[in-house]
Amino acid sequence: MSVKRSLSILRYAAHRHFTTLSHLCSRCSRRSRLWRICLAGVFLWVFVDRGWSSDRVEAADLETIRERGYLIVGVKDTVRPLGFRDAAGELQGLEIDLARQLAAELVGDREAIQFTPLNNDERLSAVYDRVDVTIAQVSINASRERLVQFSLPYWLDGTAILIPNPCFFGTVSCVVPSITDLNQATIAVLRGSDAIAALRWQFPRARLVGVESYQAALEQLETGEADAFAGNRSVVIGWAQEYPGYRVLPEYITLRSLAIVLPKGVQYDPLRQAVNDSVAGWADSGWLAERIEAWGLAIDG
Repeated sequence: MSVKRSLSILRYAAHRHFTTLSHLCSRCSRRSRLWRICLAGVFLWVFVDRGWSSDRVEAADLETIRERGYLIVGVKDTVRPLGFRDAAGELQGLEIDLARQLAAELVGDREAIQFTPLNNDERLSAVYDRVDVTIAQVSINASRERLVQFSLPYWLDGTAILIPNPCFFGTVSCVVPSITDLNQATIAVLRGSDAIAALRWQFPRARLVGVESYQAALEQLETGEADAFAGNRSVVIGWAQEYPGYRVLPEYITLRSLAIVLPKGVQYDPLRQAVNDSVAGWADSGWLAERIEAWGLAIDG
């Protein structure tokens, strides 16, 4: 950790705890000695309890990344087809392809990369202490933009509808339901999902059934208790790839732009510009569309 960063954290901790510490110190006759003990406590609180250690990795700017010679990328390893592990345990997916291509363009070698799987609640904070960028199914919104920078979007995620595939068993006369057929259907949706309002608006006569998990939704579909499931588009596409008895309707119920996460700060502007140039180049050349198609994310009606 840099000296400036350490001092900044210490000032913040001391400010928060100054009143409490002063009160404790004032009740002791040996004030100077207790004050030193109190300051030591602040240091311990900062560097131990809050997880700040001397070997903590600082957010790297573009020059540092290139001098280091490899790119550290935060990814998902459980979200097919964005980022997941194949049968051999190797990371695969659209976002893994993007990460490798970014490494090729920033440091000159698509294999010069270190992947760091992240939980959902780590995807933003990790760019300040663990990774250079995050490419892990992160959508752009106003609250997140206060904490981090985003690249240009690379894909539109959102909410989509998963239904049993009536043509899976090769029935000659099978008819695939359309989005309009769902207006009187029973639709499973995760409890508390931000898609509920959109579903109520688009399907005012449908019956919405709250479920606690994606697995619970699948059970509802398998037992016929639900006709469809409204879930994250990338996740339900992955499910349809794993379970061919289901298919995803092409229409979007809600939209969210996925983008690469970068740290805030003017020192990271060259990195953000380089990443944006890469994303724009991928789109212009058709390479991005080709990878989206290759991973089954481009669903036609």
